[in-house]
Amino acid sequence: MARSQQSFSKRERELKKEKKRKEKEVKKLERQENKMTLDSDDMIAYVDEFGQVSNTPPDLTARVEVKLEDIEIGVPKREEEDYDPIRTGIVTFFNDSKGFGFIRDLETQESVFVHVNNTKEEIQENNKVRFETEQGPRGMAAVKVEIWREA
Repeated sequence: MARSQQSFSKRERELKKEKKRKEKEVKKLERQENKMTLDSDDMIAYVDEFGQVSNTPPDLTARVEVKLEDIEIGVPKREEEDYDPIRTGIVTFFNDSKGFGFIRDLETQESVFVHVNNTKEEIQENNKVRFETEQGPRGMAAVKVEIWREA
């Protein structure tokens, strides 16, 4: 009499695979039975005027007409402001050995970078200065910096 080619563990693995296959088939059939169609009311969502998703349809009486000409795509152009290109500020930090510092603009309270090459005279911390700004590689930079002497 010959021995069976299947060991106990091999038979157990086959039974587990078969059980998983049957469970998968049952789940597939359940999904097909409970499948919602796109025409069902459960699948409809509305977006209100604030961009919020809701399940109630919008009120068509509160509808606002928008003219095509009023729609702007992109960033609107900035209008040129009338401001004095020469600004005043106070030197908040200046390192003589490295040759750079920062000026606090008195009008906008922004911190502006200044390099020793862009100064007309020697400046120190807490000096009140006049300067112009221009776009540098890392942001706004002060140029033509001079100590401000009030008349």
